[in-house]
Amino acid sequence: QVQLVESGGGLVQAGGSLRLSCAASGRTFSNYVMGWFRQAPGKQRELVAAITRGGSTNYADSVKGRFTISRDNAKNTVYLQMNSLKPEDTAVYYCAADPYYSPIPYDYDYWGQGTQVTVSS
Repeated sequence: QVQLVESGGGLVQAGGSLRLSCAASGRTFSNYVMGWFRQAPGKQRELVAAITRGGSTNYADSVKGRFTISRDNAKNTVYLQMNSLKPEDTAVYYCAADPYYSPIPYDYDYWGQGTQVTVSS
């Protein structure tokens, strides 16, 4: 089992920044691909960014150049730095873990409880 706890969400004005953190406990963190997903009201959950065990990253086209995912294996933590935020980034953001990379949410075995990000115009 892997337990994931997100933090860092909140309310920010358009153009602002937030950094989300996801602390993992349980099994060996470095063995897992870590992903950040988001779900806005009435929309499907979608991949925002993912980072593999080796540090390779993948981003949704809508966040490329604005968001950066990183991981600190010594701290068992994955981060999502979000810059130049837009109202359309408003969603609940979830951290997820799985041994293998996939852009499909349902492929991930472990999930955090989510943290709300609201971007005002």
